[in-house]
Amino acid sequence: MAPEKLKPDDPRVEHRTAQINGKTYYYLLGLPPGVTSPVATVLLIHGWPDLAFGWRYQVPFLLSLGMRVIVPDMIGYGRTDAPANDLRAYSFRSISKDMAALVRHVLPDDPNPSVVVGGHDWGGFLVWRLALWQPTLVRAVFSVCTPYAPPLPEWLEPEAYVARIPNFRYQLQLASGEVERYLRPGDESRLRSFFNGIFLGRNSSGEGIFRTDRGLVFENFDSVGPSPIVGPEEIDFYVREYSHGRSSSEKKDKQPDTDESDSPLHGPLNWYRTRRINYEDDQELLRQGRTRITVPSLFISARGDVALPPAMSAGMEQYFDQLYRAEVNAAHWALWMTPDEVNSHIGAFLGKVVGHGSVKASM
Repeated sequence: MAPEKLKPDDPRVEHRTAQINGKTYYYLLGLPPGVTSPVATVLLIHGWPDLAFGWRYQVPFLLSLGMRVIVPDMIGYGRTDAPANDLRAYSFRSISKDMAALVRHVLPDDPNPSVVVGGHDWGGFLVWRLALWQPTLVRAVFSVCTPYAPPLPEWLEPEAYVARIPNFRYQLQLASGEVERYLRPGDESRLRSFFNGIFLGRNSSGEGIFRTDRGLVFENFDSVGPSPIVGPEEIDFYVREYSHGRSSSEKKDKQPDTDESDSPLHGPLNWYRTRRINYEDDQELLRQGRTRITVPSLFISARGDVALPPAMSAGMEQYFDQLYRAEVNAAHWALWMTPDEVNSHIGAFLGKVVGHGSVKASM
C-alpha cells in the first residue's frame, strides 16, 4: 500500500527555516523513520503556483525508500522571502546558488554534499539548470512535465519567443502585472477561485480560468467550481499560505508607489520576468561549453499537459549522457493526478542511480 500523502503541518516532516544568501527560506525536512544513514538526499523543487506542499504524494514515498528529503518553498512563495523588485534573486543562477547553500546548511557535516534533485513546472526548468550551474552538487536529476531547454545563443523578444512556442503565450500576461492588478491582497474569495480554477476547476459551461493562448480568464473566476484534484482542506491551505503578510526583506526593497507588489501573486509571478536575466546568464554556460547534462536523468512527461506538451521534449537525448524517459496519462498536475505512476517511475530511477535494494520497479 502506498504511504498516505502529507497533510498540512504533517508531523512526518520538520518545518524549518534557514538564512540563505541574505534571504529566509522555509523548507520541509523529511527523515526516514528508523534509518540512521539515509540512502540518499533528495531535493524537490516546486513550480507555479505551488508550494513545497505540492510534493505531498512524493515525500512519504521517498521516505519509505530510506531517502532524506528537502523541500523548500521557493523564492517568492509561501513562507520564504519574496523580494519585490530584485528580479535577479529569481534567476536560475541565483536560485541554484541558494539551493547549494541550503543543502550545505542541512548537511553541515558533509564537506562535499551530493543530492538527487527533482522538479515540476518551473522547478523542472530549475533542476536542469541546477545540474549545469552546480555540477558537483547534483548526483542525479528528474523532472516531471518540464523538458530540458538548452541555453539559447541569441535573444528572442517576447513576441518572437511565443511565436516559436505558442503554448507559452500565456506567459506574456503573467509577466505583465495584469494578474497582480486583479488579485489584490485581502481578497480571499478571489484567491480561492484562483486556486480552484488553476487546479482544474470548471464552471457549469465546462470553462476554466486558464488558457495557454491567453493566461488567466478573469471573467470565469466568479463561476468556477471546486477543484476535482485538490480537496477543500488543501485549497484552504494554499489560500492561507498565499495570504501571509510580507516578509521584512520584501518590505525593505518595496518601492512606495508599486501597487502590484502588494498582490499575493507578485513574488511567484516574478519568475516570469527573468527571461532576459536567465538568457544573459546562459551565455556564460555557452562560453564554458556547459550545456550537456552529464548525470543520470529522468524525464516524466504528462500526456495531457497543454502548457508543456510531451512533443516539446523531442530531441532531448542529444544533450544527455544518460536519459531515461517515462510518460503518464495526466494533465499538468501529474504529481497529484497519477501519483502512484509518478512515484513508480521515480522509484525505478532511484533504484538505478542509488542502488537501493528495496526499489523493485524496472524501467
